[in-house]
Amino acid sequence: MFLFQLPEVVLYHIMSYLEYKSLSRLSQVCKTIYHFANRDAVWRKIAKEFINTGITRQGADVYPHIPLKDRVKVSQNWCHGICRKEVMLKWRINLLPWIQLDGDVLYLSQAADIGAYHLRPDTGRLQRSPMALFSGHLGDVCRFAVTDTHLVSGGSDGKILVHHRRNGFSMEYSGHNQEVNCLDCRGGLIVSGSRDRTARIWTLSSNCPRDTIPMNDRVWSVAISPTQSSFVTGTACCANFSPLRIWDVERCELLCCLGSEFRRGAGVLDIVYESPVQLLTCGYDTYIRSWDLRLSPRKCVMEWEEPHDSALYCIQTDGNHMIASGSSYYGVIRTWDKRQTRCLEMFQLSSAVSSPVYCLRFNTSHLYAALATALHSLDFKQGPRPRR
Repeated sequence: MFLFQLPEVVLYHIMSYLEYKSLSRLSQVCKTIYHFANRDAVWRKIAKEFINTGITRQGADVYPHIPLKDRVKVSQNWCHGICRKEVMLKWRINLLPWIQLDGDVLYLSQAADIGAYHLRPDTGRLQRSPMALFSGHLGDVCRFAVTDTHLVSGGSDGKILVHHRRNGFSMEYSGHNQEVNCLDCRGGLIVSGSRDRTARIWTLSSNCPRDTIPMNDRVWSVAISPTQSSFVTGTACCANFSPLRIWDVERCELLCCLGSEFRRGAGVLDIVYESPVQLLTCGYDTYIRSWDLRLSPRKCVMEWEEPHDSALYCIQTDGNHMIASGSSYYGVIRTWDKRQTRCLEMFQLSSAVSSPVYCLRFNTSHLYAALATALHSLDFKQGPRPRR
C-alpha cells in the first residue's frame, strides 16, 4: 500500500511525529503528499511550538487566512533576526507617537491627530495618505485604543474623545484635570489614567465619568481584563505602595496589589493581558514580568531583564511564546522567547539620535515601531537588502 492510500486519520497521526524540516522534505515527494502536507491541520502542532505563528496558548488561530506552513517559515526569520528594516514615515519635530494595528490598518498618532493607514497586503507598507483622520484634541494625543466600532483617545489637554470609526461622529468627554497618560477600552467600557493622580471609569453611552478612583500617584498605564470585571493600573511608584493594583469594575474596590519588592520610582509603563488570569508588565526598572493571578500576587511567575539597564516603554505578545519590547535608548527592540531567560534578538532602529521606542505592534510578518521622529518597520518576510 502506498503512503497516500492510507486513511487521512492515519496520515495525520504519522505526520504529527515529524518536525519542521522532515515535514517540509516529505511534502516534496509527490503532488498528492504535497497537497496533503500543506494543510493547516498537519502544521498546527508544529506552529504552536514556534514563535509568532498566530496560534495562541489556548489554541486559537489569530490569522486563519494565512497558511500555517507559510507562517512557520516566517517564524524561522523571527527566531534568527532575519528581516529588512525600513523607515515608513518621517516627521521633523520630536513627538510621542502611539500606534495600534487592526488587521490591514495601522493607526498612528502624530501631535493632535490620529491617521488610519491601509497596509499593502504584499509588502506591509503604508499607503501614502491616510484613509481616515481623527482629530479634535487641543494638545498632543497621548494614548488611544481601537475597538471594532470606535477609536477612543486621550490627550495632553485632559480630554477624552470617542470617534465612531465608520460615520466619523465624535463625542468629547469631560476627561481629567491634567493630561491623560493612558486608557483602555473593551466592550463599551473605558478606563483612563492621568497625571492628576486619578483613574476614571466611563461607558461609551455617557460623556460623564461613572466613577473616579483616587490613586495618590501618577497613573502611567491601565489595562482592562478580557472578562471586563476588573482592571489593572500601573503608577509612577513614588508613593509607599505597589505600583501595580487590580480594581473591581463594578464596586471600584481594590482587589489586590501585585508585587512587593518594587523600588521607588519603578513606574509601570505598559500592561498587556494574555488571558483573564495572566498578564505582562514592564517599566522603569528594566524588567518584563509575567503574573499569574491564580497564584500569590506577591511575586511574579517569571521575569526577564533588559541587559543594557534601559527602561522598557512598551511590550507586545503573540499570545503564546514571544514577547517584543521597546527600550528607552537608541530605538532598541528586543524579542524574547518566554521559555528562555535571555533575549532572542536585538534590533537597533536609531543610531545617530537616541529615541525611545514609544510603541510597537506586530503581526506574523511585520513589526512596526514608533520613535520620536519616525515610524519604522521590520519585514520578516524579506531578508536584509544585499550590500552594494
